This record gives sequence, structure tokens and C-alpha cells, in this order.
Amino acid sequence: MKLKAALVFVVLVAVLVAGVWITLARSGGFGTRAEPTAIERIAARVARRAAVPRDARNARNPVMFSPEVWLAGRSHFADHCASCHSNDGSGRTELGQNLYPKAPDMRLAETQQLTDGELYWIIANGVRLTGMPAWGTGRSDDEDTWKLVHFVRHLKDLNDDQLQDMKA
Repeated sequence: MKLKAALVFVVLVAVLVAGVWITLARSGGFGTRAEPTAIERIAARVARRAAVPRDARNARNPVMFSPEVWLAGRSHFADHCASCHSNDGSGRTELGQNLYPKAPDMRLAETQQLTDGELYWIIANGVRLTGMPAWGTGRSDDEDTWKLVHFVRHLKDLNDDQLQDMKA
């Protein structure tokens, strides 16, 4: 009986997915120029949350914050991350705005509320079905990635001189 119920559930889900797929394909396709729908945004957040292992979420940043650490993170960000995320973390770049979903504004609560462990894991491992690739060594002891976590946490502290320096 349980097998029959499971089979019915799987068939219903498959029919639902196929219906959504056909509807989207007929309404203009799956192009990336359109803004993601509310359902897609929710699904992306749920997928990101599910992608980060629980123990990784609770990881603590082993690198102590200092002005030198922030400068190193800022330089690394300007060289490796700003092409999608912009120097100020807004995501307002040609590349970042043409991703699907678009590169997030990392200054906003949606990113800032993530734990240090979640930020680290996302940088180190990427997120499937988004434009976010995996960076660094992927090991939990990558100091450069932990410095980037500090930088992301302090994006709001950037001043105009520092942004100009990053552009250079």
C-alpha cells in the first residue's frame, strides 16, 4: 500500500512539473532576461540553505578581524569577485545583472543574515543552478576565503577612497 501511495505521489509531482515546464516554455521560454518569479526566488533560497551542510553553517571564522585582514579581503574581492558582485557588493555589474538569478546585493539582510560558516561554504563550494562558482581550496582552513567573509561583513564600511582604490 505504501509503495502504491508513493508511486501516485511521484506521478502527481511529475505531472505538476511537466505542466509548469510546458506553461513556461509557451509563455516565452526559459530566458534569463526576465526577473525571477517569487517562486523561483524562494526555491533558490531554499536550495542554497539546503546546499550548505549543517556543520558548515555553524563554522566559526578562525581569522581574527583586523584592518590588515579587511584590506587583504578587500584586495582579493576586487580581483576575484567584483566582476559579478561589484566593488561595493551591490551586484550591479553587466555580468552580475545578466546572471540568473542576478548577483545579489551582498549588503542586504538576505546575505548579511547568513552565518560566517554559510558565507564561507558558499564562496568555497559555489551554488548549483546559479552563477556562483566554487573558489579557493574548498577546505575549511582556506585563510583567504575566511578573510573574504570578513570583507563581506564590512561592505557597509567602504568609503569612496577605498572604492576608488579597488577600481585601480
